Amino acid sequence: MGTAPADAGGSASGTVDAALGHAARLMARQPALALAQAREILRAVPGHPHALLLEGQALRVLGHLAEARSVLAALVASQPRAAAAAAELGLTLAALGEDAAAMAQLRRAVALKPDLAHVWQALATLLRASGDEAGAGQAEVAGIEAAAKDPVLLRAALAMGEGRLDEAETHVRARLAMIPTDPAALRLLGEVLWRQGEIEAALPLLRAAVARAPAFVAARELLVRILAMGPDVAEALDHASRLVADDPEHGGHAMLKASLLVRIGDQEGARDLYRAILARDPGRPRVWLNLGHVEKTIGNQAAAIEAYRRAAALDPATGEAWWSLANLKTVRLEQADIAAMRAALPHDAVGDERAEDVAQMHFALGKAFEDLSRDEPAAAESAFAHYARGNALRRSVLDYDPARTAAAVDRHAALFTPKFLAERASWGCPAADPIFVVGLPRSGSTLVEQILASHSQIEGTMELPDMMLIADRLQSRVDANDGEGGEFADMAALLAALGPDDCRQMGEEYIERTRIHRKTDRPYFVDKMPNNWQHVGLIRLILPNATVIDARRHPLGCCFSGWKQYFARGQVFSYDLSEIGHYYAAYVRQMTAFDRAIPGAVHRVIYEAMVADTPGQVRALLGAVGVPFEEGCLAFWQNRRAVRTASSEQVRQPIYTDAVEHWKRFEPWLDPLRAALGPVLDSYPNVPAGW
Repeated sequence: MGTAPADAGGSASGTVDAALGHAARLMARQPALALAQAREILRAVPGHPHALLLEGQALRVLGHLAEARSVLAALVASQPRAAAAAAELGLTLAALGEDAAAMAQLRRAVALKPDLAHVWQALATLLRASGDEAGAGQAEVAGIEAAAKDPVLLRAALAMGEGRLDEAETHVRARLAMIPTDPAALRLLGEVLWRQGEIEAALPLLRAAVARAPAFVAARELLVRILAMGPDVAEALDHASRLVADDPEHGGHAMLKASLLVRIGDQEGARDLYRAILARDPGRPRVWLNLGHVEKTIGNQAAAIEAYRRAAALDPATGEAWWSLANLKTVRLEQADIAAMRAALPHDAVGDERAEDVAQMHFALGKAFEDLSRDEPAAAESAFAHYARGNALRRSVLDYDPARTAAAVDRHAALFTPKFLAERASWGCPAADPIFVVGLPRSGSTLVEQILASHSQIEGTMELPDMMLIADRLQSRVDANDGEGGEFADMAALLAALGPDDCRQMGEEYIERTRIHRKTDRPYFVDKMPNNWQHVGLIRLILPNATVIDARRHPLGCCFSGWKQYFARGQVFSYDLSEIGHYYAAYVRQMTAFDRAIPGAVHRVIYEAMVADTPGQVRALLGAVGVPFEEGCLAFWQNRRAVRTASSEQVRQPIYTDAVEHWKRFEPWLDPLRAALGPVLDSYPNVPAGW
């Protein structure tokens, strides 16, 4: 569109342009004033196209739709190449409910000027309402591509990429002030806030982006990835399922959905997705690894071995493939495997991009030489050396301070006294569903879980993160984020300040959050997160009727077994013999104090006693839960349920005694562990006098 003729010279034209700019700026916040300004211009310059456009726009915004249509229809007739006029007329017709005519004008506008992002979005909304989902998706994509070229969003994206997040936020908010529903801007602001750590502020923006533009793949994918970091797996899975449904051939989306299915225990669903990806592209070692993991969890050992070996063959330097084979426990790596791993170890420098793979190969080599040491005792030294190197590499990248664990144990013992617990005995959620199996990793807890899950009234789930997430949320009220200190001095002070309603609500929250993992109608379920021993006091406050089982194993056997285990996540205390010994001692000290404060609240299973007298120990275990004895619990290895822990293959066999004293082959190198355990070692299975 042209400007007004300069019948009074250049100054008149400049005055009109300034007035038009002023009217445009008024439109967003004061459309009535914008309308008045446009009409004032039209009195001075009748028929001015830009003024007519502003008049029609202001009338639409103010809700005077019939009048707006009249103004804009005439403008479109006189200015057939004016995209902005066609766009405004289309928006007005849409508001009047004349969808067919509106779509015609909106299509005309984007044909004339394809970078009108808001017009594409309006067109997508109308197409979706008409049932044309494919057309709506195409319009949404075109609108997002148009918005991505906007100079303001380009500056914001550049600033974000360079780490200038505050500047990026300022740019995107400026864009949203002009177009509040722009999906591209909503997604970009969501990512900026996420990078700033403002996850709760980011999520509504991303939800709004995909609600406005359901075909906006980048927004939905980012939403899934952020949701997957938290507890709301169900919502993340819904969005991931939409991504896969929209593009079944997209391997990345299938991988994302499969990882979420694993989180909720749908191993078979994840397996099907991995197999479909590999059918299209068998040269992906990461997918073979993931397939191996789910096959192992389901109990298909042969299929797991095949998948892990395919991954190793495709990339022999993939340490996770070798460690996953070794971690099956029942598999022995051969000399050819040892040679292949050694050939793939060019160096093991800390900080190298493949340091994690190198560490896992050392763990796998440790297991290979440990297996050899059964027949060749001298191989034990090589096994220990590889375990030590793998642990050192892993420990070098972890943040763990044993003093923090010791201090937390002291505070827990000081807070949870008989008086404190008695005063709160009636608090919390009364549900008796959960059975918490706590202790250290490699303590026999998976065996306990498998026995329990073989009972007709008890469902096995997995190591659920929910209690730890609740505890972490409480801890966030203690930790200082701004240098001024938290809301409470420490966790003990916070727990002491909780009231009955707080405890009940947290107990109910735990029950609700874990519901997604329960696939049957059995009245009880097992949460086998071993680290929950740190939260036995909190569990008692919020779920006083829950059962707590403490799975305990000989300290040398337990700690050495944990030290030679490469954990996928967590267990940061386990990569140093001295640190894991101190951790074990701290755990015993806390559980002893809790036993003293509320005798009988925790049922203890000693692994060696379970091995020596399985029927008697199983009866006592079921009695602690409050369910009758069932013979099926003695044949626990016949239970084909999914098991995700390192002991998955071992609990699919009858109990054997080989593991009870396997540490003795490595006794010459365990002095640091002995020293850290102190009196706990000599008194086992009892506790040191005076504790």
